[in-house]
Amino acid sequence: MTETLESVAADLCTTPLKAFVSERAARAEAVGDPDLSRRIRALRKPSVAAWVVNLFARERRDRLGQALQLAEELREAQADLDAGTLAELGRQRRALTDQLAREAAGLAEDRGERVTASTLEAVRQTLSAAFFDPDAAAAVASGRLVRDLEPSEPVDLAAVVAGSPPEQVAVAPQATDEVEARRERRDAERVVRDAEQELARARAEHAKADRNLRDATAKADRLRARVAELESELTRLRHDAEIATETVDGAADGAARAAERMTNAERGLADARAALDRL
Repeated sequence: MTETLESVAADLCTTPLKAFVSERAARAEAVGDPDLSRRIRALRKPSVAAWVVNLFARERRDRLGQALQLAEELREAQADLDAGTLAELGRQRRALTDQLAREAAGLAEDRGERVTASTLEAVRQTLSAAFFDPDAAAAVASGRLVRDLEPSEPVDLAAVVAGSPPEQVAVAPQATDEVEARRERRDAERVVRDAEQELARARAEHAKADRNLRDATAKADRLRARVAELESELTRLRHDAEIATETVDGAADGAARAAERMTNAERGLADARAALDRL
């Protein structure tokens, strides 16, 4: 089998870091092509985090490939997703990144390499960059990284990958009817969510209106009872007023007779005193 710069670079980038320099020299010496030998000697030693990612890409190629394909599908679909769904996908993506980083660190430690907390974080950031950027995904999948990546930085494949730049990770195209079915399902789910929210609002409004009706009915009943009570009281008062009026009339007649009697008594007293004086 004829060796290429890329195949040698892939081997060297997963060689134990302590043996990288000696192995690079041995591989350069072994090839018969002077130009290839020179290019092999020029290959850079990967950082610890890049080496961990390379090891994972080589030992868990299928696992990494599935994750990168899922990331690509999510990038294509996110324009059709609502904010809540995007937030949930973001949480799932972070959880997957953490899990893959721990798996990669476990592989490295099984081979005697010490993975510090800072190295683990660099591995996590590199995998996260691969989930957001197709070029970063291609660099990670190549297994030839020479330095770790940052999600916020553009990727220069010629600078971060040993050998020639890799092609972007190919994602199996989905059938048109499958894409359309997924879009229709998302639209239908959105309609259902909107209908559920509208039903919840309508139920709340109905409950409030029902409470208002009960309160208004109870108030009207209390007022009608009060009106009946006042009408009954008014009837009694009118009757009492009529009796009082009759009493006033009788008392007025008695007072007139008493006044007349008093006048007559005063006149009789005056006459009696006059008669007495004449005697």
